[in-house]
Amino acid sequence: MRVKEVADLVGISVRTLHHYDEIGLLIPEKTTEAGYRIYSNDNLETLQQILFFKELDFPLKKIKEIVCCPSFDREEALILHRKMLLEKRSRLDKMIATIDKTIQHKKGEIRMTNKEKFEGFDFRYPQYEQEARERWGDEAVDNANAKIANMSQHEQDAMTKKMNVIYKKLASLRHGSSKSDEAQAVIKEWYDFLNTIGNYSLEAFKGLGQMYVDDERFTKSIDRFGSGLATFMRDVMADFADNHKK
Repeated sequence: MRVKEVADLVGISVRTLHHYDEIGLLIPEKTTEAGYRIYSNDNLETLQQILFFKELDFPLKKIKEIVCCPSFDREEALILHRKMLLEKRSRLDKMIATIDKTIQHKKGEIRMTNKEKFEGFDFRYPQYEQEARERWGDEAVDNANAKIANMSQHEQDAMTKKMNVIYKKLASLRHGSSKSDEAQAVIKEWYDFLNTIGNYSLEAFKGLGQMYVDDERFTKSIDRFGSGLATFMRDVMADFADNHKK
């Protein structure tokens, strides 16, 4: 199939397919002398895998690492996709139910508790655990998980609430300077908070801030509190780390 035929079949743009080719993510089976890209059935199967991963908010760089790995198993990946999509559907179902209840609440038909208003939201990034293990090792992650596991539900809820408060503080400052005293004071709260559940050196803290921008999933979640917040946090975290190394 030619690139236009694939684009029409799948529902994506020709430009997207060209980009996938340019970055080595999906290279057509062959290119004709006239410059036409020709895609095989094997290419289409790979494209299906790519789009499953994208639906799960994997960044293209990570998708390329996975699908281009010699040990990549498509059947195994499909089983994983199904499991993750079921988890995503469950979260979305909870959020839809929360929307329906909120509409009823606004109409005066029911009364919602504050806790019910936020059912379905989760900013704790459990989906990044494997990447954390790869970056910082099993021991650091297991220690953090053990601390969380030993907390009561009330303590875990309080932790999530505190985290969201810090995000909101930073969001209110995101149009100012990353070096301001106020921004640096709030990011210290973030540094101290993270070190209550993990063990972050200044270098690891700075690296984490960079990941907020490099990883589309982090950016998407953080920017829910305010557009551009992930980039602002990266800059404030870098300034904080550099300042405290001196």
